[in-house]
Amino acid sequence: MLAVAAQLPHPVSSVYPRRHSTSPFPYKTPTQIFVPLNLRKNSLLARNSNAPVIKETTTQSQPTWDQLLGCDNWDGLLEPLDLTLRKFIIRCGEFCQATYDSFINDQNSKYCGACRYSKQTLLEQVELIDASHYEVFAYVYASACVSVPEAFILRSLSREKWDEESNWIGFIAVTSDETTKARGHREIYIAWRGTSRDYEWFNEMGSELESAQELLLEGTEDKNAKAMKGWLTIYTSTDPKSEFTKTSARKQVQSNIKRLLKKYEGEKISIISTGHSLGAVLATLSAFDIVENEIVPSDVSVSAILFASPQVGNKEFNDQIIKHSNLRILSIKNTIDLVPRYPSWFLGYVNTGTELVIDSRKSPYINHTMSPIDWHNLEGMLHVMAGWNGADAEFELKVKRSLALVNKYSDLLKDEYMVPESWWVVKNKGMVMTEDGQWVTESPSDEHLPVPPVHEV
Repeated sequence: MLAVAAQLPHPVSSVYPRRHSTSPFPYKTPTQIFVPLNLRKNSLLARNSNAPVIKETTTQSQPTWDQLLGCDNWDGLLEPLDLTLRKFIIRCGEFCQATYDSFINDQNSKYCGACRYSKQTLLEQVELIDASHYEVFAYVYASACVSVPEAFILRSLSREKWDEESNWIGFIAVTSDETTKARGHREIYIAWRGTSRDYEWFNEMGSELESAQELLLEGTEDKNAKAMKGWLTIYTSTDPKSEFTKTSARKQVQSNIKRLLKKYEGEKISIISTGHSLGAVLATLSAFDIVENEIVPSDVSVSAILFASPQVGNKEFNDQIIKHSNLRILSIKNTIDLVPRYPSWFLGYVNTGTELVIDSRKSPYINHTMSPIDWHNLEGMLHVMAGWNGADAEFELKVKRSLALVNKYSDLLKDEYMVPESWWVVKNKGMVMTEDGQWVTESPSDEHLPVPPVHEV
């Protein structure tokens, strides 16, 4: 659900003006990201006299890990917003952002729809702070042969496309052994990619409710539990012609979680499913799915941390979610964002989980535009999370996080901070010069070529 940096090939309704681009990647995105040296490692305003002074102080007692995961539905941690929880939410958002930053959406590239980087280098390539604390265990792919908008599933125009039947849709990461030992528990993250274009998908996706029986445990029958058809289609579809989607995104997640539980048997394990926009819907479905179908034992906590999530299903489906004591959902929303209101209650949909409502208009650092795309921007939301102190309190940054990240794919920052708009760009838009002087689209190195996932037989 993010605007692209260049002119789109299809018109966008004037209801959603595109004054500010909020795409996490320019419209044409081959393999190499160029970030100026003075904008590296998220220290972007370190030498800027206008950079805010941030004091990470708190008078609250530090919550336990189980409390951060919502064992008591985050009671007492949201108002005022606990500093440790604030950092945890931002870290989940950074995993979501990593899926945007690494997705190739240039349809002129034969690798359109793939991830730009290998599992071994992904988090380092997207400049994630403390990337060494985590290891990407698996990539997740969705079938491209489904009736969903091109805003989510992209196809290469090249005759030599890497795989016309599939799209990369996210990754599964775990804390390293060293980090796990230091924290006293193993964290497993499922990070889902959202949309790559404007609000066009609103009209294309539709709002038809469909039975969610396929997601329910065998022997459980609830014909009234329904989720949106488009969401279920993306999550459960397969394509046997593709090496990447012989099994659905759903089955890929299930099998990889089983492998990780076996690998780390005997450890204290927690699973966090996270996503922004459409990715938040998939985070909800996957978190519910692995609990409902007993992929994880009841003593393993599963939490979904959602950013700007549309509504997923009806009341009966939500009742199926809340019956699980080891499943918790925290939904972060910008109060002026339109997307979390879609498809809407009068079509039979309800909200899911504990809500943390923020208001981007409270930040004195950003321009307050009339663009719904800006209201939905993920980096903008993470900036607000860093300084949110409640609807009735002053905005004050509590987390040391660069202001310049706000402009990563937008022009939201005020001019006085002197940060260029949409600065996360591909060098020369991925064009490289050959030895004979010809300019061609750069192909990824062998280590970054897409590799089919392990499919459970």
